[in-house]
Amino acid sequence: MIRFLLAALFLLHFLPSAGAATLPTPVPLNGQWKGPLKLLGGEISLIITIVPLTDGTFYAALDAPQQRISRMPVEVELKDDNLTLRIEQAGSSFVGKVLDGGATLQGTWKQPGVTAPMVLTRVVASTQAVTRFKATPPYRESEVSFVNPTTKSHLSGTLTVPAGEGPFAGVVLLTDSGPQTRDVEVNGYRMFGQLADYLTRHGIAVLRFDDRGAGKSTGNYATATTAGFVTDAQAALTFLRSRPLVSAHRVGLLGHGEGANVALLTAAEPGRAPAFVVSLAGYGQPGDEVLRRQQGEIMRLIGADPSQVKAAQDVYQRTVDVIRQTPDNPTARTKVASLLTGANMGVDASMARARAVQLTSPWSRYFFDFNPQAQLAKVQCAVLLLNGTADLQVSARRNMTPLYKALRRAKRTAVSYKLDGINHLFQPAPARWPMINGVQQAVFSPDGLKLIQTWVAQETRLPGGPLPVTVKRPPSSARKVNRTPSTTKSRS
Repeated sequence: MIRFLLAALFLLHFLPSAGAATLPTPVPLNGQWKGPLKLLGGEISLIITIVPLTDGTFYAALDAPQQRISRMPVEVELKDDNLTLRIEQAGSSFVGKVLDGGATLQGTWKQPGVTAPMVLTRVVASTQAVTRFKATPPYRESEVSFVNPTTKSHLSGTLTVPAGEGPFAGVVLLTDSGPQTRDVEVNGYRMFGQLADYLTRHGIAVLRFDDRGAGKSTGNYATATTAGFVTDAQAALTFLRSRPLVSAHRVGLLGHGEGANVALLTAAEPGRAPAFVVSLAGYGQPGDEVLRRQQGEIMRLIGADPSQVKAAQDVYQRTVDVIRQTPDNPTARTKVASLLTGANMGVDASMARARAVQLTSPWSRYFFDFNPQAQLAKVQCAVLLLNGTADLQVSARRNMTPLYKALRRAKRTAVSYKLDGINHLFQPAPARWPMINGVQQAVFSPDGLKLIQTWVAQETRLPGGPLPVTVKRPPSSARKVNRTPSTTKSRS
């Protein structure tokens, strides 16, 4: 296995990262760029996603599909056409130029033991793939916006409503960690775009929206925490319930990764709970344990030996302890930077200072102590738990099972399924992707789509209404893990 990410890997792909950027010229850094990295013994493809935020900074992430690494945080520094990308977790950087109006990023890639020229080219989705999502659909689609009354942020999104008179059941989609735009696009794969299209074609109204500070939404993502996103979810629920073709009492939440935990927290808030929650790879372990275990999994995947994994995890635990014991951020950052530079893990002073800022952010401080199970006894709706068996970021056994057991102890209605061969983005193995215009295109698991739609249809059917035809026959690749006793639910 090519050793791409070495022992400098410190935390997880989903720690939010936004580097300060100066934009004196309108360089169009918004999209994805892909290029080869030639290493001794082979070549791997790297994908960089860059999304400008409304506060003038960037969200950026690195994907290395061949090593099954996704959404690793990248710090962006842009001055005129000079671009620097820093990936502190991997001890890596890219320094170069933005050329051809943003079509090309050309420069030098550095990581421990490797210095190599690199050219990254903007990824353009195939015409067929774009048409699939942009052609006039057999349902109503509109650009919408609503206000979060707590933060005063204006959140922009897309509302899709089935054809017909209604009223229809509805669902709000909540994204995973990191500021995402409404379609949650990764290398041409529009996870939420595909979800919304499928569910709306099958009779469910869907609201998906840009996270605060991303896309067309205002607000400051960098100051938010997992709990803070609950107010965005509540605002989205209120908006969708107010639509004239939507049945207000049959509107629920579907969240992916951290978004699943936001959905569960929202369902536990006093007041008007969602009609249901669908959790796609939600976290079931305490936040610090999620981060520690994922760090180990990623390091083992890239070829680190047990001693390297143990050393990195020891540094991680010492760092978390320092942050917990030091509430003053400037003092904590000084201590963390000193710890990282003294740990002999290839982190220089500049990288250590940048990482210390990220690790003491409001999100990080909250997530280190976040217990996903703490509020589950207060959840007032049915819950569908889904995980893929090929998910390296969120293990079904370590995360979905604890969520289910906590819901069962609280006598809440829950159903859990494992989807064979499905990864964190709910994609099947590439060999199972369909061919579009001669190229295989990533898709959301068809079995997963069918399972979500039939379960939501069952949970939201009107009294006396017909039971969905496919409810009693779940897809063969979806293994039902267990089920709690049913509780009484009111539908209207």
